[in-house]
Amino acid sequence: MNFFESQESAKRNTGKLYFLFGLAILSLVVVTNLFIMFVFGFMASKMTSMAGTQQMHFDWNQFLIVGAAVAVVVFFGSLYKIKSLSGGGSRIAEMLDGKLLLGGGENLKEQQVLNVVEEMAIASGVPVPPVYLLDEEGINAFAAGYTPADAVIGISAGAVNALSREQLQGVIAHEFSHILHGDMRINIRLIGVLHGILILGIVGRSLLYSRSRVMSSRSKGHGVQVAIGVGLIVIGYIGVFFGNLIKAAVSRQREYLADASAVQFTRNPEGIAGALMQIAQHSGRSYLTHPASSEISHTLFEENVPSFLSGMYATHPPLEKRIAAILPNWDGSFGLLKKAAQEQPDTDASLQNQAGTTQASAPLTQQEKMTAVLTSMGGMVAAERLVRKIGNPEAEHIAFAAQLIKEAEGPLLDAAREPSGARAALYFLLLHPQNESRQAQLKLIEEYSDVGVHHELLRLIEKAKPVDSVERLPISSIAIASLRQLSKDQYQLFKSNFEKLITLDNKVNLFEWALQKTVFHSLDAVFEGTKQSMGGRAELRDVLKPISILLSILCYSNKLDKLSPSQAFKAGQKLLGLKVELIPKGTIGFELLNDALFELAKLKPLKKPALLKACAAVITADGKIAPIEVELLRAVAATINCPMPPLIAPDN
Repeated sequence: MNFFESQESAKRNTGKLYFLFGLAILSLVVVTNLFIMFVFGFMASKMTSMAGTQQMHFDWNQFLIVGAAVAVVVFFGSLYKIKSLSGGGSRIAEMLDGKLLLGGGENLKEQQVLNVVEEMAIASGVPVPPVYLLDEEGINAFAAGYTPADAVIGISAGAVNALSREQLQGVIAHEFSHILHGDMRINIRLIGVLHGILILGIVGRSLLYSRSRVMSSRSKGHGVQVAIGVGLIVIGYIGVFFGNLIKAAVSRQREYLADASAVQFTRNPEGIAGALMQIAQHSGRSYLTHPASSEISHTLFEENVPSFLSGMYATHPPLEKRIAAILPNWDGSFGLLKKAAQEQPDTDASLQNQAGTTQASAPLTQQEKMTAVLTSMGGMVAAERLVRKIGNPEAEHIAFAAQLIKEAEGPLLDAAREPSGARAALYFLLLHPQNESRQAQLKLIEEYSDVGVHHELLRLIEKAKPVDSVERLPISSIAIASLRQLSKDQYQLFKSNFEKLITLDNKVNLFEWALQKTVFHSLDAVFEGTKQSMGGRAELRDVLKPISILLSILCYSNKLDKLSPSQAFKAGQKLLGLKVELIPKGTIGFELLNDALFELAKLKPLKKPALLKACAAVITADGKIAPIEVELLRAVAATINCPMPPLIAPDN
């Protein structure tokens, strides 16, 4: 299943979730009505001499009133919980008392986790997600958020300490599959749905607690209220049963898919299989002790608590079945762990050396190699290949990402790993080469930026080397993660300064637009609650004008080799097979492009590949890919929520 099919599947799973939610509410309505009929029928029989004639009877009015009350309580309970998690994945991590991991620490194992996450994110084409450490002995992890823009990775101390680097890589790749394929949004909605189902039990406990504090046991109404409280608690446990069934129905198959994606991503089935074997052999298994862990059990890498009913409503397939699916010839032994322990220690230094060796024949500026490949395979074939990698990164992307990070190491990348420095690093990327314009920019930052940012920017100007187009990718991706630590006021000031730096010379170039779009598309989702749909309902024929605007901009983005803009446009038009028209250069601008991308984000998931292939066909029509064309294509793909891995030439 590719990225776009997974997005469509996620939408279907959301519908399945709501259907099961409706069935659960209906069941709770019926059970609650039966309970109320029994309680009030029984209490009435105790209060009258006609006890023998009192019988429970069905009343449609009562049924509808109780049903409406239950539905309202459950609905608003779910709505409240979903609203409380609107901050994205960080709210889930904070719910479990997770500690944000920061770069530059002394714990080498924790730094190794951060390095793995950085490589995976850059290889996937998504912003680097913050990593939270859970103080738990069990081996477990999770990805949480609504979209890749507000995602976080959570990982237990047990996993950090017990897993090797390749096993960590397998676990993190599994979680990135959930980030890329739309599972996280379903998981957060599921947390809200389950809270609503359980709310009746919470109300029941509150009734018992409040009554015991303010009323004496001799009160006439005490018996009724106690009975209602106990009954609601019982109904709450029925809700737990339904909730676990819903989690199992929605989650199990997605875990198999995430395991398969992790193998494809790392091209190392022994990594994730070894992690699962470590769980089987570990004293703490994958179990978490935090009370809130049961709410997010379906988001975890493996089961969080043992259960005698695991066969009925476990959120994950059995460990043995997962390992067998990854290693078809597995004999049931754990010899893989002994093999991993006997091998050379897998430090980050050795991995970076390996990455350097892997990419030695392919320097960072791959322009000549990529051009040769495009010339030999043709624009349309190249376009197909580029789009096929969206949401489906592979092992060569990880190696390339590791090499990118290694080559970018220095003052600028170090600065990008903390909030104040990250602001300075992104400002640095916007500085004009001309001294007069640069001085005006520096004066603006000195006057309007937070304390320390201007000083850090001056330090970077003195110490940092010039940045080429490829190095901008790891710097901006890592900086975005650091900027999520800002307060909302700090973010608004940073955003304002960023926009002023761009428009200081009264014009915006393509690079500035692409960087601005990439950075703020991600951060606005965190700080401003911007909704990012992973897929809407629009067909390609519904957005012909936005498509025309986008393809026209791409035609004019770079000087074409022996081709006119109209010829490049026709390459994209041919792939689409739609009546789109090249718009004159003087009549389009970035405001129109922004509006066009807003409309194009509403496309159905399965319609986006055709659009992106058309975009790729336009920029590869002359057999070359310029750096600015790569930046534009990545910005466009990110804006319509299709994360694009780095463009690398194939080995053959």
